[in-house]
Amino acid sequence: MTETTRSIPRPIVKANQAVIVISVLLTWMFNFEWFLLIPFISGLLGLLFGFNPVIKFASLFLRKAPNSYIPEDWDQQQFNQKIAVTCLGIGFLSFYLGWTSLGYVFTILVAVAAFVAILGFCVGCFIHFQWKQYKYRKSINKI
Repeated sequence: MTETTRSIPRPIVKANQAVIVISVLLTWMFNFEWFLLIPFISGLLGLLFGFNPVIKFASLFLRKAPNSYIPEDWDQQQFNQKIAVTCLGIGFLSFYLGWTSLGYVFTILVAVAAFVAILGFCVGCFIHFQWKQYKYRKSINKI
């Protein structure tokens, strides 16, 4: 029996990352934290219900069959999305409550991580890998 892994075409993942970066930049430019709700709500819907409107919209623009693009692992992207949603949520809440410095800290974190991922290095993937390595080493030492 073959195991099938769920995947997301890389251009769609990059589109989601771009929406995060653009939303954060718009928030900073216009001093309007509500822009953060676009990727936050989309990401939250994706995590809770498996439906991310940004990803669905971006998939309309694929020119080839989805399986012909470089695949990104579904589980890894879910892990990354949890980090992004957490940072966006804390950033939004911080700006909304007037805690501007904390808002900038969390939105800078998520924007830099998303931008660096667009360029090719996934910070969330690195964190996820290190976490799995830690758990593995810890399980080996118990034996």
